[in-house]
Amino acid sequence: MKWIKTLVFSVFWLLVSLSAAALLSVAGAALYFSPGLPDVRQLQDFELHTPLRIFTRDGKLIGEYGEERRMAISFDEIPEDFIQALLAAEDASFFDHRGVDPKGLARAALELASSGDIQSGGSTITMQVARNYLLTLDRTFTRKIREILLALQMEKILSKEEILELYVNKIFLGHRAYGIAAAAEIYYNKPLDELTLAQKAMIAGLPKAPSSFNPLANPERSLIRRNWILYRMRELGHIDQETYENAVQEPTTARRYVAQVEVDADYVAEMARQYAVERFGEDAYTGGYRIHTTLDSDLQPFARQALARGLIDYDTRHGWRGPEERDIPASLAEAQERTERRGLEEELDESPEIMETARQAAERSQTRVEGIDGDVSNWLRVLERTPGFGPLQPAIVVESEGREMRVLSRSGELVTLDWEGLSWAREYRSPRARGAEPGSAAEIADTGDLVRILQRDDGSWRLSQRPDAEGSLVVMNPADGAILALQGGFSFNASKFNRAVQAQRQSGSIFKPFVFLAALDTGLMTASTVVNDAPVVMHDGSSLWRPVNSSGDFLGPTRLRVALARSRNLVTIRVLQTLGLDNTIEYLEGFGFSPSRLPHGLSLALGSASLTPLEMTNAYAVLANGGFQVSPWFIERVTRGSDDQVISEARPAIACRDCREGQTEVEVDGKRYDVAPRVADPTAVYILRDMLRDVIESGTGRAALSLERSDVVGKTGTTNDQRDGWFAGYNDELVATVWVGKDNNESIAEYGGNAALPIWIDFMRNALEGRPEAMPEPPEQLVTARVDEQTGRRLSDGQSGGISEIFHPDHLPDMEPHRIEQEIEQRSGSQGTGSYEAIF
Repeated sequence: MKWIKTLVFSVFWLLVSLSAAALLSVAGAALYFSPGLPDVRQLQDFELHTPLRIFTRDGKLIGEYGEERRMAISFDEIPEDFIQALLAAEDASFFDHRGVDPKGLARAALELASSGDIQSGGSTITMQVARNYLLTLDRTFTRKIREILLALQMEKILSKEEILELYVNKIFLGHRAYGIAAAAEIYYNKPLDELTLAQKAMIAGLPKAPSSFNPLANPERSLIRRNWILYRMRELGHIDQETYENAVQEPTTARRYVAQVEVDADYVAEMARQYAVERFGEDAYTGGYRIHTTLDSDLQPFARQALARGLIDYDTRHGWRGPEERDIPASLAEAQERTERRGLEEELDESPEIMETARQAAERSQTRVEGIDGDVSNWLRVLERTPGFGPLQPAIVVESEGREMRVLSRSGELVTLDWEGLSWAREYRSPRARGAEPGSAAEIADTGDLVRILQRDDGSWRLSQRPDAEGSLVVMNPADGAILALQGGFSFNASKFNRAVQAQRQSGSIFKPFVFLAALDTGLMTASTVVNDAPVVMHDGSSLWRPVNSSGDFLGPTRLRVALARSRNLVTIRVLQTLGLDNTIEYLEGFGFSPSRLPHGLSLALGSASLTPLEMTNAYAVLANGGFQVSPWFIERVTRGSDDQVISEARPAIACRDCREGQTEVEVDGKRYDVAPRVADPTAVYILRDMLRDVIESGTGRAALSLERSDVVGKTGTTNDQRDGWFAGYNDELVATVWVGKDNNESIAEYGGNAALPIWIDFMRNALEGRPEAMPEPPEQLVTARVDEQTGRRLSDGQSGGISEIFHPDHLPDMEPHRIEQEIEQRSGSQGTGSYEAIF
């Protein structure tokens, strides 16, 4: 018996020694590692990595950027059954332990002893928070000790609710989803509280291995883990048998949902992204910044749709360039037979079995669509990966028979295109030439061809194609220069080049109003001044320059008002000659034009300067606001964090027509703004606006009369060889400029009044619907006088006829001399001047 007592005594002291050694080891580890541990208190104010988000001025999402997709959620917002699912999967005793689970650690120790590596980790949720927020993710014994020590500290400082909230917002759950709220949106396109129990269990199963248990990449494995979590929830008493049975039978419904923008404004979103990166660096993508732009969520869709429709209409007028791709095999098996073998030599040389098994796998992927004979698995995959361009959707021709074409749409729908939607497809030969109208659908496209289709207003479809021409539409608030809408091309998917701000194109005749305004403002000319519209030959360096009017004719002596309405080139050149180049260029600087970008030659009068659509819109904003120099801007404010802390806020200079002379600040809605400097006399600006109305009433912009509004004015523009088509116009509240052209500078073979003006009208019709007319009050100084229609000189009360014209009181034209009727002159025998003064 003595040896038994000795054994028990020895074992007792051995256990005491081991326990003491363990305690001393823990104490020693704590003393050793504690000085280098991060401060746990920083978790109380921890800011999650949140992507950059871009919004319209009224808070609608237009873009999101960043590798991490996050949506922060508070503990109170986490559904109770999701907490139960998460704890069942990760840490069932979370609310009972003090940060460390001894059983889990023992299991991890056994794994380390047996394999030399920690597999399961034995980590509680508290330990995972410590690792995710404060430590690296390497699997080492040292990191595990630091993780334990931090977890013990966290449990003393933070509540269980705070720890769980940190956990659910930080964990990576695959496909850029960080946090459970983001995962709910990405996988199910729903808020977390709207998910079914099975869907919540699916997300709860992701933290362990976001790739291996991902419902998109590995649906079979994820289903097994989901049902295991539901089983655990039943065993732990969180759900009953009936709930369990219903949940485990639910099919997997996960799909990948990208961030759903509320307003399509990719070009402005990209401008805002570039701004954020320039200001905040790479932190822009993770720092939780929110950029609120000046975009109007109502006007932006009108701009995008108007430009798309106008470019499609232009393209339809110029002919069919053929399918985007021809003879696409319908099935994956057939596509695989045609696959390019280059680069697969190593795999295919291994064994003939490789190709055979690949063929068998392709055959098992057969997909059928009602109304189509045979397997269309490859067609559907081609359509899925082919991007949509604006309103144009990809489709593959199934059959072309007679005057009808059937196509397979991306949604898997069989669509019939009637002859009305096909007959426009005459062969494109050049910008100015098309072939004959096709006689049948087969002449346009055949089975297996990739084409584009466009849905009409009545719901039917027609054949279309990506337009050969591009364009831009910029809309500004003339009062302060804020960009209200901007579309930099037909489709951001098709081309990310932002023509609104990057394309420097010759402005053509939309530049002429600024030359005319310079003449009016200086008093050298008036709206009734007569200038000869006649041929001119000038030396242009080493060659002769013979400018002509676009119509090829000459009107002779022409009043400025008529010359602007009819866009007469030779009159504008002579006006610039009279003003002088240097004086005019200096004057134009007030409208935002950089002198270094303006040609120092008389071609300036015809819009030879290469300028962006945004620059031209800004210049027209100065005309619209009465002559105040505003500048374009689009970032209203930048905020950060869940509380939207304001980082910066714009305070643009604004036009103030009612401000007294010399006033430098004005209060608007409780905020003070600088008054924009005046760069043009308001009377001259008003007279020019009245002249521009003639462009609409009787000139090159007559199509705008269809708007049935008297408050809109504008100017068409076309450059040499019809490479650019423009229309810029405004009322008191909106300025909009449309440009149409080709990126390769090829001719569009249309005038601005044909290519650009219809787009402007389309936009303005929607933008101004329901709005009262907005036009300025006539300046107090403005005077009206009758002038001779031929000479432009004033008529006295005793002289009949003439037309009414408006003037600045200091710039009235000379009086027209009184003349004797020719019949009276002959009877009197007078051979003098025939003037009233010569007789009396």
